[in-house]
Amino acid sequence: MQAGTVERDIIETAARYMQDEESGLGFVYSGWTQCALPHRRLKDDEPWTVASERVRLVVQPGLRPIGDDGQLESVGVPFGAHARLILLFLQTEALRTGSREVELGGSLRQWMARLGIQPGGSAFRSVKEQAERISRCRLSFHISGAGRTSALVNQSVVDKALFIEESDDYRQGRLSLEIAKLSEGYFEQLKKHPVPLEEAAIKSLANNSAAMDAYIWLAYRLHSLKGDTLVTWKALKAQFGTNYKELYHFKSKWPKALDLALAVYPDAKVEVGEIGVLLKPSRPPVAPRLLTIRQG
Repeated sequence: MQAGTVERDIIETAARYMQDEESGLGFVYSGWTQCALPHRRLKDDEPWTVASERVRLVVQPGLRPIGDDGQLESVGVPFGAHARLILLFLQTEALRTGSREVELGGSLRQWMARLGIQPGGSAFRSVKEQAERISRCRLSFHISGAGRTSALVNQSVVDKALFIEESDDYRQGRLSLEIAKLSEGYFEQLKKHPVPLEEAAIKSLANNSAAMDAYIWLAYRLHSLKGDTLVTWKALKAQFGTNYKELYHFKSKWPKALDLALAVYPDAKVEVGEIGVLLKPSRPPVAPRLLTIRQG
């Protein structure tokens, strides 16, 4: 991609963010700020694992019945931008209502429209597919620190889901997920460790899963820093670049995702260098005072 095209994308992303005057709040569990889902489709029976300095994420694909004879097939690990948006929606709604049970259906369609995703055609089919993958998968966040390792082991994101069959063709998996209930363990972790985000920022990055991951990471890291912190390219590749075979490929490509994230996080203080990325203490994207007002 030419330099002019990259710069234009960044300018357009920043413009969309600045023009959004109705931004709400979103929330994610802090584990997702350090380890994320894959960007692209894996084989349906292939698990996903990724690690940062303190967190390792393992996602096992779920199973679904394909008929009346008891056979099962893997539905695959959730991936891409739509999976991230659905997770953000589920977590935000659960915290907003104080309930583990989240109604999708019309509310999810309305939320998709707010983010500029037309709730129809291939986009809606993708959203329904990712919703089913999320509801059936099982995950583990292995968190290490102070000489100890703890984990949400074999934990479902969704404890209970209501599927409405839309087709007699089981192999097509045409299921509409109308109600999802976050698992108790996941909901408790979310309440203990929520990370507030600007909906306007997510909306501006809604078609770029790599930029979303970078934004969520910065939203979590920058405001908690005590001083300047260097994150090496090797460490960044382990967290964000598992789809790149060589470090130099990641080093040349990922800064665009970072620049897009910075375009919707104006207060972020970040410097890209030869050794890695220097993070500097910065204001959070959502001011604590604003967060208190909106939650109250």
